[in-house]
Amino acid sequence: MSDITVVHLMRHGEVANPDGILYGRLAGYHLSDLGRRMADRVAEHLAPRDVTYVVASPLERAQETATPIAKAHGLDLATDGRLIEADNVFQGKTFGVGDGALKRPENWKHLVNPFKPSWGEPYVDQVVRMMGALDAAKDAARGHEAVLVSHQLPIWIVRSYVEKRRLWHDPRRRQCTLASLTTFTYQGDKIVSVGYSEPARDLVPPHLLAGAKPVKGKDKAFGA
Repeated sequence: MSDITVVHLMRHGEVANPDGILYGRLAGYHLSDLGRRMADRVAEHLAPRDVTYVVASPLERAQETATPIAKAHGLDLATDGRLIEADNVFQGKTFGVGDGALKRPENWKHLVNPFKPSWGEPYVDQVVRMMGALDAAKDAARGHEAVLVSHQLPIWIVRSYVEKRRLWHDPRRRQCTLASLTTFTYQGDKIVSVGYSEPARDLVPPHLLAGAKPVKGKDKAFGA
């Protein structure tokens, strides 16, 4: 058996969210038609790969993204609660660029400490659970490849930890586009490299691509 194991950490596809709600961990948010196309595109991209384990966050959008990948490899889809979206006190509200949320006094108490952060699940807690999920997938697919479907913030935080960057950051600078793959290569039990790719890039609306300039009315922090 090879001592090289590859673990792909995938962000789910686009979600149907016409009201621009920060949906976070709320149930009932499913992939849009475009999101399903993104999921199918990544499934096609990964079809030739030696994938032996597919696991997703329990939220619908992650499960729906992972399903065609598991099907393409004849695998049952597993669920790992550690892959869930980060908790956020603004869940269920609109909170994004240009909507005035930062000017509302009732929100100020949640914005006092961006280093923790004070508005949601501590970054350190996200690192602990995401590293646990990565290690479990590495063990399940040892010598082969695994695909884990999760959410933007936890993916970016665990990547930042592995690459030894500070955990607090500007959300607009996350390199974690919809349906992207952040790939961790293990030699034995040690991560030896991290890669990033966007197999569905041509399907992603330009204002949602990694590093795109925020657009008023389009860049609400949806909890992804």
